[in-house]
Amino acid sequence: MKRTIERVFKGMPEHWVGNGFHVSNYFPAATDFEKRMSPFFLLDYQKPEEYEPTTMKRGVGTHPHRGFETVTIAYQGSVAHHDSAGNGGVINPGEVQWMTAGKGILHNEFHEASFAKKGGILHMIQIWVNLPKKDKLAIPNYQALTNSSIAEVALSRDLGLVRVISGAYEETKGPARTFSPAHMLDLRLKPGAKVRLPTPKDYNTALLVLQGKVKANGSAAVSEGEFILFKNDGDEVIVDSVTDSIVMFLSGAPIEEPLVHYGPFVMNSVDEINQAIEDYNSGKFGHLKD
Repeated sequence: MKRTIERVFKGMPEHWVGNGFHVSNYFPAATDFEKRMSPFFLLDYQKPEEYEPTTMKRGVGTHPHRGFETVTIAYQGSVAHHDSAGNGGVINPGEVQWMTAGKGILHNEFHEASFAKKGGILHMIQIWVNLPKKDKLAIPNYQALTNSSIAEVALSRDLGLVRVISGAYEETKGPARTFSPAHMLDLRLKPGAKVRLPTPKDYNTALLVLQGKVKANGSAAVSEGEFILFKNDGDEVIVDSVTDSIVMFLSGAPIEEPLVHYGPFVMNSVDEINQAIEDYNSGKFGHLKD
């Protein structure tokens, strides 16, 4: 049964994160809920934007996180990451960085040096994925999902690809290790492509059109920058591509637990937030220089 569309909307007006990411927030700020897309807690979208060449660092300096995971997906441009657990790497077009903050980590994100020096278009998404209470204080971890590791499923008649980042599409599983069930699919579609995306009825499900124009479950055409939130009343989404399109599909099992959010911390209680602040201030998240 096809899911009903609950809402179609665009993100909030763009704002700067640091000096390197000019993003629009789709949830929770652009909506009146914090748990409607659980386990996904936040989505910031940097639409394609030209950055002038520079030799200065451009991005977000060292900052803390606890209690969730950050997932950064690059479409154009390159982003460099370093964290206090000793991890580091570059996210190039088509690649994904999946960082588990867990019990606490410091990290920074800057335009990769050679990209910054040349300048160019940056196009990316960052998604925060909540952690269940039992895993809030997991050991920090870093998964670098390169193009060669992301599974791709070719559509019939050579009409596109489904790139499986996490969860599964048909029999193909994504490389990301997750703490709760979460399907994250990067759809690269040509005109006339039709993709059936089955998902359990109770999973919170949505898609964001990053490029082109598509129809979903018989909707009117939805264009780039628009987000479709589906009701939990069916077990499939069918996407029909009108033009060459890029679409991010999200569907995950909700985490039915209390949620308290304060800045870079996503926990279950105010006491846990206060403890996170205390631990950060006392240096328990480690040390990292920009």
